[in-house]
Amino acid sequence: MPNDPSPPQQTSLRDASLRTAREQGLLGPMDRALGGRFPEAPVEQAKRVSGIAETTDLLTYALVKLALEDDFGTRLLARMGRVPKGTFVAD
Repeated sequence: MPNDPSPPQQTSLRDASLRTAREQGLLGPMDRALGGRFPEAPVEQAKRVSGIAETTDLLTYALVKLALEDDFGTRLLARMGRVPKGTFVAD
């Protein structure tokens, strides 16, 4: 993704996501066509925020982020204040 104007932290987070996706076998040959029409504003904002200029790269990154998303927040909230015994004390 040449000419990347995004901040270094954003670039390293993006690179880490793409590296993880590659390690998990999510990034292989570009053999699937995906088409759609999107409002221009969110596409341009996503390009600005991410520093990704090409639409294909932007969609790939968006799909990778969604595919790698974990459920930590959901699981944490589901605990509703319950923490297993021994969590804060060495056994």
